[in-house]
Amino acid sequence: MSSGSIRNVVFDIGNVIVRWAPLEIVKLTFGEVKAPEVLVKAIFQSGTWLDLNKGLISESDAKAQYQQFLNLSDLECERLFYYVKQTQILIFGSIDLLQRVKLAGYNVYALTDNVHEIVSHLKSTYTFWPLFDGATVSAELGLLKPQAEIYQSLLMQYRLDASETIFIDDMPRNVMGANAVGITGVQFENAAQCEEALKALGLSF
Repeated sequence: MSSGSIRNVVFDIGNVIVRWAPLEIVKLTFGEVKAPEVLVKAIFQSGTWLDLNKGLISESDAKAQYQQFLNLSDLECERLFYYVKQTQILIFGSIDLLQRVKLAGYNVYALTDNVHEIVSHLKSTYTFWPLFDGATVSAELGLLKPQAEIYQSLLMQYRLDASETIFIDDMPRNVMGANAVGITGVQFENAAQCEEALKALGLSF
């Protein structure tokens, strides 16, 4: 890949820009419970959570479903969604990386499986969102990574050429989803590793 061929860098949000830690969320919400991993699965791999990410239901709908299906109390639901938001701390070095890539003249975008209320929280809490030249959010489309359509939606909406685009995500399946539509995928471990990977692909910043 020649150094001049990449024009667009697309960032996932959870575990790339901000931390996403379901196990920690469960422990903070419920305290020391037996088998917290089981609760993580029941909450974050449920139809309720997927529907929330697809924008089919609201946070208040999700709370009602968790009370109905998981017997969570009103207070537990309030705590759960408090910690869902408050644990999303900035990942070390990621904003600096984003800013330097943008300053070097590349277009930067976000592509995230995310919930309306969480996106609102991130926009009001941090200053990074306006750095993006555009953002594709699952809840606005009813699609989730690694569905081909969510990557294609990003490309179409912002008139990007897949061959000129890099996508950064922490999840191997989402990186592979990008590769499948002709976007170069980079798996994120930390900002320093990501910077090396981008420079290895010919980016200069």
